[in-house]
Amino acid sequence: MATTGRVRLSGWGLTEPTVAQVARPESAEDAAGLVKAAAGTGVIARGLGRSYNNAAQNEGRLVIDMTAMRHVLSFDPRSGLVACEAGVSLEQLMTGFLPAGWFVPVTPGTRQVTVGGAIASDVHGKNHHAAGSFARHVTSLDLLMADGDVRTVTPASDPGLFWGTAGGMGLTGIILRATVQLIPVETSRLVVDTVRTADIDETMAHLSATDEDYDYTVAWTDCLAAGASLGRSVITSGNFATIGEVRYRDRARPLEFSPSARLAAPPVFPSGLINRHTVALLNEAWYRKAPRRRTGEIQTISQFFHPLDGIRNWNRVYGPAGFRQYQFVVPFAASDVVRRALERISALRAPSFVTVLKRFGEGDQGPLSFPMPGWTLALDFPARTPWLGHLLGELDELVLGAGGRLYLAKDSRIPAGLMSAMYPRLGEFRALRARIDPAGVFGSDLSRRLGLT
Repeated sequence: MATTGRVRLSGWGLTEPTVAQVARPESAEDAAGLVKAAAGTGVIARGLGRSYNNAAQNEGRLVIDMTAMRHVLSFDPRSGLVACEAGVSLEQLMTGFLPAGWFVPVTPGTRQVTVGGAIASDVHGKNHHAAGSFARHVTSLDLLMADGDVRTVTPASDPGLFWGTAGGMGLTGIILRATVQLIPVETSRLVVDTVRTADIDETMAHLSATDEDYDYTVAWTDCLAAGASLGRSVITSGNFATIGEVRYRDRARPLEFSPSARLAAPPVFPSGLINRHTVALLNEAWYRKAPRRRTGEIQTISQFFHPLDGIRNWNRVYGPAGFRQYQFVVPFAASDVVRRALERISALRAPSFVTVLKRFGEGDQGPLSFPMPGWTLALDFPARTPWLGHLLGELDELVLGAGGRLYLAKDSRIPAGLMSAMYPRLGEFRALRARIDPAGVFGSDLSRRLGLT
């Protein structure tokens, strides 16, 4: 087991860094020993650090880096069921099992996420309307409890603990191992249709009308467009290609996958490089570059799912102050909230180049799971955007008034008082915590900021 000592940690947004003691266990026994030793001070697990906030930080206490526990334990090539340690990344699953015709059931916008982190954050992807969140495809997990014991948990054996862990942000215990159901694919390519919409009404109408036509759909939205162009978007929708649909030259190697990053962001970017002027230019160029309508384009997994993974450490482009990602979901009946949010963002000229609109399907059972049937909008703002705090406070009120909520893997600033309103089952989660971790062994900067425990 490697102990790295005191380390300055932040989330992917690079805001609110804190210093913690970091240890890197190589086995379940090592991890259990660390939890027992840290019982009086508090501990949280950390994967690849891709949550945007302080969910995997623990100021002055212990952070357990799970990335050394990255072994695949078993795989059934007939059923696609894989058992692995929690430090295995989604990229590792892709590179390991795509050659056998199996793909991860759900992937967020990056494949640099561990299985443990994907469960703890109950991550979602472009196929939530069709497949739900990641945890829905987990058949069992081994959870290191506060007393050092390891418990195997399934949705049937202990639904309260399983779904409390899914989306529980690491606060029910440390996920050591999990069994995940992969999905079969014939190729590593997707057949993608692209539509450029003129405004938010056309965008939302197209997304609503095509839910059943595609497994994967997302809209990139120009958050600075105003007036008649408010909410103009580029919608990309796709399904995995069959062998007969890919180009003839690719049929000899239909499951080929090359995940490496092609570029690397420099260590330091100047502050203010991403601002309302540069983002306006980027948004205009991106929108104009897209075809009005294109069907049947063949794209790779990296092109369709993970374009930003092609740039190593892309978060650095926001400068040393970092950025804040803001993602909300509101019920379908409150679709006007999306329009009103875009109106306020555009009016204040708040720059977000990565602005994504999607539709969610049925949510999971977890008290802290984020998705619900409705519209979800995600935005990336430079942390030093003028009036950003005021704008996000306005958006909070819009979302709350519509019965919506924010994503805990991305939020870095909502007041703790809003948590119980956005997550009305928060009391249920606290009761679970009081039962399984009465001494408060597990905790994080996020949990203390929001009063989750």
